[in-house]
Amino acid sequence: MQIKFSIVVPVYNRPDEVAELLESILKQTFQEDFEVVIVEDGSTLPSEDIVNSYKDTLNISYYFKPNSGPGDSRNYGMKRAKGNYYLIFDSDCILPPQYLTEVSKALQHKYVACFGGPDAAHSSFTTIQKAISYAMTAFLTTGGIRGGKNAVNKFQPRSFNMGISKEAFEKTQGFGQIHPGEDPDLTIRIWNAGYETILIPDAYVYHKRRISWGKFHTQVNKFGMVRPILNLWHPETAKLTYWFPTVFCIGFIISTVLSIFFAFHWFLIGYAVYFVAILLDALRTTKNIKIAFLSVIAVCIQFYGYGIGFLKSTIALKIFKQKPEERFPKLFFKK
Repeated sequence: MQIKFSIVVPVYNRPDEVAELLESILKQTFQEDFEVVIVEDGSTLPSEDIVNSYKDTLNISYYFKPNSGPGDSRNYGMKRAKGNYYLIFDSDCILPPQYLTEVSKALQHKYVACFGGPDAAHSSFTTIQKAISYAMTAFLTTGGIRGGKNAVNKFQPRSFNMGISKEAFEKTQGFGQIHPGEDPDLTIRIWNAGYETILIPDAYVYHKRRISWGKFHTQVNKFGMVRPILNLWHPETAKLTYWFPTVFCIGFIISTVLSIFFAFHWFLIGYAVYFVAILLDALRTTKNIKIAFLSVIAVCIQFYGYGIGFLKSTIALKIFKQKPEERFPKLFFKK
């Protein structure tokens, strides 16, 4: 099968990010033709001028549409793309020069209808961005599923770095209206349609995560709220491990109470050992003591935000039997 790539990028009020992403696409070592499709999702700060400046050097098209969320914008772009294999990126990503070459090589070796790639921290990232990148990719926090080579098969691609064939897109009708969570929802529907997904370890991107501590907490809190909704829609994918951040947070509270009022310190010591392990592993990974200490903060925010969001959503859906769209309307976009 002759693969023709179409890069599809939804963007909302981020012209500077689009410029960085397009510059990295321009530097690809891939020798075959490909196209770039930019979908402006109702932005008030459009990136059309940025896109137009690359029309002489890239096969690029630009579309402006009313705001309906990143998932619907990706679908919009894929419907208009001319290729037969779509590469989906967030606008805050930067591609290494060999990205397309690595994807092409992997798909020639083993063709699959959908793949995902890891995210990595670029040298230009801020210390907070690097700490958050560690928290989101480390084996000690997420099992390394976002950043490492574990779980290569049966991998759940994330939409910041994802490939999907035209056939699989048309069969599944693409992304749904939930956000975040639209990418695992699509992955599960891809599996149910009989397609395979894998991780291509060498197809990594630099994911900038335009973020502060507050924004990071909001993001992971939404991740936590979304997971029980996905478990409700796809009960066969529910796992006990999704409870880990919630149990971690409740356990820390109980351990602190036991230490203060009953002089029982062993549980709290266990938490201290874990945080020291995070510190040492982050230092080994980043080679920077400041980033290592910030990584401990990032992990705390990650577990607390996700854990509380997961618990809140589980109670609403399981105990009070509330409908996700009514209880959490901000997690859903309307067309």
